[in-house]
Amino acid sequence: MKGTVGELGEFGLIRELTSRLTTTPAVRLGPGDDAAVVAAPDRRVVASTDVLLEGRHFRRDWSTAYDVGRKAAAQNLADIAAMGAVPTAILLGLVVPAELPVTWPTELMDGIRDECQVAGAAVVGGDVVRGDTITVAITALGDLRNHEPVTRSGAQPGDVVAVTGWLGWSAAGHAVLARGFRSPRAFVEAHRRPEPPYHAGPAAAGLGATAMTDISDGLIADLGHIAEASKVRIDLRTAAIDVPTQMSDIGQAVGVDPLQWVLTGGEDHAIVATFPPDVKLPARWKVIGEVVNPSALPQVTVDGAPWDKAGGWDHFGDAEPEDPAGSGHPAG
Repeated sequence: MKGTVGELGEFGLIRELTSRLTTTPAVRLGPGDDAAVVAAPDRRVVASTDVLLEGRHFRRDWSTAYDVGRKAAAQNLADIAAMGAVPTAILLGLVVPAELPVTWPTELMDGIRDECQVAGAAVVGGDVVRGDTITVAITALGDLRNHEPVTRSGAQPGDVVAVTGWLGWSAAGHAVLARGFRSPRAFVEAHRRPEPPYHAGPAAAGLGATAMTDISDGLIADLGHIAEASKVRIDLRTAAIDVPTQMSDIGQAVGVDPLQWVLTGGEDHAIVATFPPDVKLPARWKVIGEVVNPSALPQVTVDGAPWDKAGGWDHFGDAEPEDPAGSGHPAG
């Protein structure tokens, strides 16, 4: 498609974007009216929202519009799964400059649509606005299917800590991109398009998970939220955490201990949960630590000691020196 967003106009852009969408049985009324209607058999709706800003959360010279769409959807749908819910729908808020080629938002929508299909959800509506900086705002919805939500506050002393999904891959991919390279491709693609284990969230709830979250800000940082909410200390065992050989090779090439990426790198959207010690976990879950004791100073320790190195993401913290976007958070 040729032309710019400004030449197509607001309603022409909306028609073009919605024409690319698919639906699911949960969608009773999709785009085209004042609001969408999504079935909520459980009579409770799990909701999460997130915003991606060009230059802070993604760079167009690193990622295609399709990549950004996949990533934007994935990080929101992962939040739904981490509550033990099944994703059902996404709403999109999009800010774009008038001079932006129409192909960019249409490819973005293709990425969002395809990631939704992976998770079993659908795009049901949204809004487009003219602005100077590309901004992608996503609201995701989910259904608990008559189960209780798995929050961050339920971890108990004696629970094991287990993870499923990739750890440190996105951070390693960011390090590769930041140095002007595009390989090893698996790590670069992990940064551009995370692959959350969506089905593992509801499955963990069925197994009796006591607390759960997805890893968006880093393993230590996100487990820290569970420790604080549950008022416990969580201890990680580095001997139980796998560091792929190729990740070690990247670390050696750029002068970074790859364990740093595994423990503090965000945006993999793996799922980490705590389980009672007698639960038999499927092979996809890797036990990497335990909930040690109630704590007046909730924290995450590594091999019994506090983690005293930098890491984890805070949107209002200092920028990481290696981040070309100046954000501190991997931009990709």
